[in-house]
Amino acid sequence: MKICGQNIRKIRRSKDFTQEYMAFEMGISQKAYSDIENAKVKINIDILNKISSILDIKPSDICSISHKCGTNDYEDKYHDLLEYMKKNNISIPEEYQ
Repeated sequence: MKICGQNIRKIRRSKDFTQEYMAFEMGISQKAYSDIENAKVKINIDILNKISSILDIKPSDICSISHKCGTNDYEDKYHDLLEYMKKNNISIPEEYQ
């Protein structure tokens, strides 16, 4: 989430918007908005959509799944699943091998 907050701050600053302006547009206090940028609160889809709308960008410009994960966690899980299936003689379609 830290990366998402950093992205929000960078984009907001590039548009010369203040935290006060963002907070006003979102209907929250400046402190609450600051907590979003500083990753003190988790960003849910509603917050992400509001911020994206104000900044006139796509939500994925702020947070993508890869940013959220911060690692190749999904790729690791995929490979772990394939190994499990092989060890347990579970049929794996060719396109996934």
